[in-house]
Amino acid sequence: MTDQAIQGRPPYAGTRYPRLVEVPAFREFIAQGWDDVPTRPDLPEGTADAAAAHRTRLSAAFPGQTLVLCAGVAPVRNDDASYGFRADSSFVWLTGCQTEDAVLVMWARPGGHDPVLYMPPPFRPGDDGFFSNALHGELWVGPSAGIAEWAEALQIVVEPLAALEARGGELRGALAARSATGLAAAHDATVSTDLERTLSTLRMVKDEWEIGQLREAIDATVSGFAAVAAEIPHAIAADLGERWLQGTFDRHARTFGNGPGYSTIVGSGAHAPILHWVRCDGPVHPDQALLLDMGVEARSLYTADVTRTVPAQGTFSAAQREVHDLVERAHRAGLDRIRPGTAYLDFHFAAMQVVAQGLHDWGLLPVSVDEALSPQGQQHRRYLACGIGHHLGLDVHDCSQAHYEDYMGADLEPGVVMTVEPGLYFHAHDLTLPPELRGIGVRLEDDVLVTQTGSEVLSGALPIDAAGIEAWTRQQWAAR
Repeated sequence: MTDQAIQGRPPYAGTRYPRLVEVPAFREFIAQGWDDVPTRPDLPEGTADAAAAHRTRLSAAFPGQTLVLCAGVAPVRNDDASYGFRADSSFVWLTGCQTEDAVLVMWARPGGHDPVLYMPPPFRPGDDGFFSNALHGELWVGPSAGIAEWAEALQIVVEPLAALEARGGELRGALAARSATGLAAAHDATVSTDLERTLSTLRMVKDEWEIGQLREAIDATVSGFAAVAAEIPHAIAADLGERWLQGTFDRHARTFGNGPGYSTIVGSGAHAPILHWVRCDGPVHPDQALLLDMGVEARSLYTADVTRTVPAQGTFSAAQREVHDLVERAHRAGLDRIRPGTAYLDFHFAAMQVVAQGLHDWGLLPVSVDEALSPQGQQHRRYLACGIGHHLGLDVHDCSQAHYEDYMGADLEPGVVMTVEPGLYFHAHDLTLPPELRGIGVRLEDDVLVTQTGSEVLSGALPIDAAGIEAWTRQQWAAR
């Protein structure tokens, strides 16, 4: 034992903290004695073929133009901690890859493009990064698929990210997506609004593989609703509140998918009318309606987006039931307009007509129904200020960069997947309302596929009528 240890200080106390990368003995020892762990990308079947078809469609839209997209990197949460990584949606649509810091370049050539996927290879035993790089070092993140494994899985040319630097000069004048803003600035490429809009437009019509991924996400979401409903009595009895229910769904989403597709909303009572109540830090009131807006994101990153409003005690009050019935009528009117060849916004106007008439019948509008529905009126929107539907896919609000004429101004066509989500949001502090309506928020939201002959409600396993929701809610309690 050294004199220093005898005096109460451990060996080498007071010396500079050693940097392992600068210690030859450590580097030599840690590089040895590791078994090889073959690792392949874990991708849904059909990913490579779907991505290749998507690249073909994009290539046809930009002949002669080199195109650049990036997967992105996780943003910093605080200090040296980052948020969980989620790859850019258009990058995933074109590659099927979710590797952080990866880059897709579609190199222009006569008659098309040569796509090359560049990615940082994992640091394996023998590389200093194996123990020193927390992003790609396998000692930190575990055995990872490498360049060859990704190339085989995606059937695309894959090269190390360093290889792109050698061709950086060839990116001058290329069109870059927003995800590649930094790369564009470094290599004199152009961040292109036209590229973003084209990608959004192309992504509007889903192919069969994409529809299959959305079905998986929606089915997992339906079972997630059941899991949450089953926990309502426990959340009330143990005073666990909205956050317990939010956590129940988020755990379900992580178990049966990639995670929640957006911040889960659980709003009880006066929180239900708050459109983006993601804090979920209130109690669950047994006599109040409970608004649940939740969606599972599949491992392919396609997401569901579903809302139901359930009675926390199993039965709606008379006022809650009246509001729910009006929202249901609006919801059915909107669903009825979803079919090919119909103008996209017809579902919006149909639902709004029902809402405005109902509010007028209750004496809540200061003007006639016609005046409220006019573009110069919109008084009914006081109680429904948000939109009541949107495209759905890799993003919960999918294809948002498209031109108005290609989105809201377009006709529906087979393969479009969208939501219909009317609601009424009667805030607790809104003095234009009678006391019995204050603090009631109701939304119904379904995910709908436009088919060749009409539409299919993909989330139709959940009831939408008040009596059906009451019975379904109590059924989940009995099954717990």
